[in-house]
Amino acid sequence: MTKAKPGRHFLQIPGPTNLPERVRQALSRPAMDHRGPDSAKLAHRILERLHPVFQTGGPVIIYPSSGSGAWEAALVNTLSPGDRVLFGSNGQFSTNWQRVAAGVGLTVEELQGDWRCPVDLSALENRLAEDRGREIRALAIVHNETSTGVVNDIEGARAALDRTGHDALLMVDVISSLGAMEYRHEAWGVDVTIAGSQKGLMTPPGLGFNAASPKALAAKETAGLPCSYWDWTQILEFNRSGFFPYTPATNLLSGLDEALSLLHEEGLDNVFARHERLAEATRRAVRGWGLEVYCRDPKAYSQALTAVTMPAGYNADVLRQVILERFDMSLGTGLGQIKGKVFRIGHLGDLNDLMLAGTLCGVEMGLAACEVPHVSGGVSEALAFLAKDR
Repeated sequence: MTKAKPGRHFLQIPGPTNLPERVRQALSRPAMDHRGPDSAKLAHRILERLHPVFQTGGPVIIYPSSGSGAWEAALVNTLSPGDRVLFGSNGQFSTNWQRVAAGVGLTVEELQGDWRCPVDLSALENRLAEDRGREIRALAIVHNETSTGVVNDIEGARAALDRTGHDALLMVDVISSLGAMEYRHEAWGVDVTIAGSQKGLMTPPGLGFNAASPKALAAKETAGLPCSYWDWTQILEFNRSGFFPYTPATNLLSGLDEALSLLHEEGLDNVFARHERLAEATRRAVRGWGLEVYCRDPKAYSQALTAVTMPAGYNADVLRQVILERFDMSLGTGLGQIKGKVFRIGHLGDLNDLMLAGTLCGVEMGLAACEVPHVSGGVSEALAFLAKDR
């Protein structure tokens, strides 16, 4: 028999994130008639309130899917077999998206970069300029690379496309940034934005999103990849009356509806400021411990998570396991080429100062328990910052 643990589990991975109590209650509402008037009102309310979150006046398509499903939907609705997609690659999630693209019959080109830095915009612009035959049909970038805590410059990527006169679609993954940091689908000239429910949107995994520009909707008319379940056209047609061409995840939609209420009640600018503040407190703790933030560029620090580099000879997953067993807290693992070399502290979603303070205490106690070389008192650095007037 598993021994009961007092208190609550600290879920401090970069998603799924903690569920606000109001969202949990909404999820437990009785099942509704997904063809009835209440369901239609719910869908219309959600779709309307997603517009300011994505910063778009255009359509936002919702799927019962993971973020990976939303990746595939973005690709199959706009591209044809063999089309070339250029991926700005600086983390594991860009790599995973590439696998999805290859799996649906697209030609994948990787602009490889340093995982500790943003995508190199100069190299990107040079590659776009070289593509005189316009073989690249889409440019795909992860806004907030969840595996590394590095933020990519989406405005800069759009500027590179514009300066070279390139007509490739700009596709952006905001799965770990939407609802946690500023993102502007229309103002930044994005054609397809891909999101998921389980991070800044504070809803369980299971909902994927595509926001589509007029250019992306036009590309849909000539796209040649097989597209049935993911078909934007059918979904948008049904959405006009508040319905879906399949059985929607009604309880998840109820949870999302409540999460959107929370975001709008707090105010998106306040939400972003809160995340920025908690992220800075976390980084101060890391520096106070004498450890290193994995992201090398302070301008590219993530507001959603911080990846922390372990000292040479020490395994991050051993530290994570000790922290889980002794202090009942989950931290994010290193992924791909940095597995065992970093641990990730998630500080997004339903989180406040005291919750972060407890998280950082757990990390500091774990470092001591594992005898990882560090300076005690990193938590004090974070607390001193959090105690300042906002």
